[in-house]
Amino acid sequence: MFSSLRFLFIKKFKRIFNSLNLEVDKLSPRSNPDLQLVCSLKKFQIDLVIDVGANEGQFVSEIRYFGYLGKVVSFEPLSNAYTKLHSASKRDMLWQVHPRCAIGDYDGEVDINVSNYSVSSSILSMSDIHLRAEPRSQYIAKEKVNIFKLDSVLDPYLKDSKNRFLKIDTQGFESQVLDGCSQSLSLFKGILCELSLVQLYQSQHLWKDLMTRIEDNGFSLWAIQPGFVDPLDGRTLQVNAIFFRDEI
Repeated sequence: MFSSLRFLFIKKFKRIFNSLNLEVDKLSPRSNPDLQLVCSLKKFQIDLVIDVGANEGQFVSEIRYFGYLGKVVSFEPLSNAYTKLHSASKRDMLWQVHPRCAIGDYDGEVDINVSNYSVSSSILSMSDIHLRAEPRSQYIAKEKVNIFKLDSVLDPYLKDSKNRFLKIDTQGFESQVLDGCSQSLSLFKGILCELSLVQLYQSQHLWKDLMTRIEDNGFSLWAIQPGFVDPLDGRTLQVNAIFFRDEI
C-alpha cells in the first residue's frame, strides 16, 4: 500500500511541476557531473584523490556528498582559500591538506595573481576573453608562494593506496603541473583536467595539446563535462575532461 501511495504522490507531484513547464528527473550521472565523477571513481576503485588546485575545498565537499569515501590530499597556494580549506579538512579524517604551495614544473618560489573571484586566480596573466566573460575575475593582488613539482612532494601520501586519481584545476597552468609529475604520472589510474578551448590565460596550453599529452601517457578520454561558458554569446570557453587508463 505504501508503494501505491508513494507512486500516486510522485505522479501528482510531477503533474504539478509539468503544469509549470518544469521537469522532474531522478538524480543520475547523466544529469549531474559530480555524481558522474563519483560513479567513475567507484568503478575504477579509486582510493586516493590528489586534489591540485583545491581552493576552499569545494571539489572534495562535492565528491564526498555523492559518496566518495577514499583518501584525499589537497594542494592550494592562495592564503585566504588555504585557511578555509584547512578548516574544512579538519572535519574529515581521510582528508589531508599539504602545507600551502603551488604545484608546477620546478621547486622554488612563484608569484600568483589573486583574482577578485578566487577560483580564477592564476600564476599566468589573464586574457581579455576571460575578463569580458567574467568581469569580477580581475586580478586585485599578488602573493609569493612556494612552488613544487608533484614528483617532489607526492611520495609520502601514496602509502596504502593502490588506485590513485589526479585532479588538476590550476587555471591555465595544467601543462606545467603535468611537467612536474612526469615520474609519478604512471602511478595514477585516472585524471580530471580542466581544458580551455580558447586562450583564457596568456601562454597556456589549450585542450588539443593537453588531450594529446594525456592520451600519449596511456589514458583514454572517459567523459567531458560542462565548464565555463561566456554569458554574452554562449560560447563554451572551458570544460572538464575525465580520463582513465586504457586497461578498462
